[in-house]
Amino acid sequence: MHCGAVEFVCSPAAVRHVPVLLDECMAYLEPSKGGDFADLTFGGGGHSRAILNANSKNSLLAMDCDPDAATRSIKFKEEFHDRFRFEDASFRNLDGVSSEDEFDGILMDLGISSFQLMEPEKGFSFRLDAPIDMRLNPRTGESAAEFLESASRESLVRAVREYGEERRWSKVVNAIIDARGTGVLGRTMSAADLVATAVGGHRSRQRIHPATKTFQGIRIAINGELESLALTLPMAFRGLKPGGVLAVISFHSLEDRIVKRFMRKMAGRPEHKGDSRLLDERTSYGELLKSKAIFPTKEEVIANPRSRSARLRVIKKLRNPQL
Repeated sequence: MHCGAVEFVCSPAAVRHVPVLLDECMAYLEPSKGGDFADLTFGGGGHSRAILNANSKNSLLAMDCDPDAATRSIKFKEEFHDRFRFEDASFRNLDGVSSEDEFDGILMDLGISSFQLMEPEKGFSFRLDAPIDMRLNPRTGESAAEFLESASRESLVRAVREYGEERRWSKVVNAIIDARGTGVLGRTMSAADLVATAVGGHRSRQRIHPATKTFQGIRIAINGELESLALTLPMAFRGLKPGGVLAVISFHSLEDRIVKRFMRKMAGRPEHKGDSRLLDERTSYGELLKSKAIFPTKEEVIANPRSRSARLRVIKKLRNPQL
């Protein structure tokens, strides 16, 4: 996963990738000092390239479960040779391809890449008519179309209300269930139109399409994105050398909440407002390099509108916890 800007020349294939919060990530990871790094969400390779170019002695492990990312990684291998290693796998498999105390810096960019959004056959975007798929790894699991046709009402509610944070979730869920077997749920644009109609249509003053939240929730549900994130964060922290930095970019409030609570826990801070434990009841394994989330500058948002909802959190590892 990875989020960047998109430019059209003549077709969706003409995509230019722009990594989000690049300067801020480099400032905290400090690849110019040299070291071993990991980009757990290779995507278009923007962050990976910046890390490798920062110092000729840097090495980097890149991971991504999108088969197209594996294809893009071939050019990196040709350019950076033994300094670059790519694993065709989800970051939840990090423990299987790395060891404890291996990296000086680890980056996770949890957004969907420009390439994924702009390739119709991947079925992420309702702006391009195609079969609705949404799988980060299309080689495994069920597609969004299969999920919409067969998921229980409880699962649909979780996807639309909890993951999509759609206030009008009941109308959307009812519309989905009523549309089963009609073929409407099989394609991106017809499914988006169904959702838009259910919530009252698309008004000209709306900043985002009325199906945006529902599509987001479905994507999170079928890919198990929140579960994978919660599983991977402790692995990533273990993989850092003492003094190493973990940087995580999220685009969704639920993702950010998981990252925030994990990093505060590692830093011996209250995980949330209701955490009443005394300071001496907590153990500090890391240091928050910034107490609050870091957001893109106004200039970056103007140049790259997709960065609008991005937020970065960073922590430096002090020692290994018993996770």
